[in-house]
Amino acid sequence: MNPALKWMPLVVSIALVATGCARDGYYHDRNIDYVDAEPSAPLVLPESRDMARYGNAMPVPEASGDFVPSDEGFSAPRPDEVARSRLRDYVERRDIGEDSWLVVNAQPNTIWPQLEDFARRQGLNVTASDPSRGILETQQARLSVRPGLLRGSSVVRCEQAGRAYADCLSSLSNYLGGQSQTASTASALASQRMANEPERVYLDRHNDEWLLVLGVGPELAWAELGYQLESNFNQGNRELLLESDAASRDFLVEYLPRDERERGFFSGFFGPDAEKMTRRLRLVLVPSGSDRTLVRVSNEGERELSSDDTREFLERVASLLR
Repeated sequence: MNPALKWMPLVVSIALVATGCARDGYYHDRNIDYVDAEPSAPLVLPESRDMARYGNAMPVPEASGDFVPSDEGFSAPRPDEVARSRLRDYVERRDIGEDSWLVVNAQPNTIWPQLEDFARRQGLNVTASDPSRGILETQQARLSVRPGLLRGSSVVRCEQAGRAYADCLSSLSNYLGGQSQTASTASALASQRMANEPERVYLDRHNDEWLLVLGVGPELAWAELGYQLESNFNQGNRELLLESDAASRDFLVEYLPRDERERGFFSGFFGPDAEKMTRRLRLVLVPSGSDRTLVRVSNEGERELSSDDTREFLERVASLLR
């Protein structure tokens, strides 16, 4: 390895064209232009087009898992606030202990040519390239990409001697972040194709037990779930990560069910009394094949945990991974 190698950030220049909205200090209100608007003929595409590149602009995915109505009748669930407000960045870094990697909001076939271009720009000496496995070997570091747990995402690593290479990862993060604008079109087409792909995160009911099914192996499932719990379960007397055990791959959390959370809001019991209402729950990751992990919930506290509470809790956890 060349010790003098410098991992320099790569900057991608983007030309922005500014267009004026006002003329001579007068702002043109375009709302009036739509008063007498008439529908135009629908767009007709040539029959010779590549059908793989076209799809519904707003596809509705198939539901995963079974629908189980309650005895009191069905009421539509409210949109999860986190799912609505949480917008994913194109590149997000993950750091757990001494391990680090990137989660990129694009599929591996989009990331792979970017890794090749990164290696070329950095002057890395490529010794082996395996696109089918997503591995690019160089004399300085090993670059890799594989499907991530988050829908439509990829896990990107840069390692040296089997350990995360911090300088390389930082430079790679800067480079991929700069590529986010040029990759937007490819990502949009990939999002349309994802509508027909199976969910990687969904709830299932087996023998009267609610399970969270993750479409990745236990190693990646543990790392991503741990990161999300550390980032989001940080509110005492509501949802709080208490401990995690990498050896047994489980997490201990406190969680206040939605019904009691709302009851507490109106009755004003939040404070010391709220601690008595929280559930102490343990999430246990169970391998189910090389690319599937089951997440089970066990009640570690004295208060009863109903089937509806278990399902609600797993839905909350699932929202962190979608």
